[in-house]
Amino acid sequence: MNPFEMVVLIVAITAIASIFRAKYRVGKDAMGNEVSLRDPDADRLRDEVKQLKERVAVLERLATDNNSSSNLDREIEKLRDRDRV
Repeated sequence: MNPFEMVVLIVAITAIASIFRAKYRVGKDAMGNEVSLRDPDADRLRDEVKQLKERVAVLERLATDNNSSSNLDREIEKLRDRDRV
């Protein structure tokens, strides 16, 4: 293997490794240790979207079911109680 091929091979390996690090959100701190680069805001937003999807599912069920008004009132109060927590 000539030196040019070796340099190309080293650059390719380094590029592939950096792609994997970016994909799995792994970085290095000042000491050179690998650390996770997870964004806490992204996790919070995922949780909020999950809660909103659950609320929409409940509202869709309430809108499509043939419930009496007392059942509807109870379901709405359950949703309000969730917001207070």
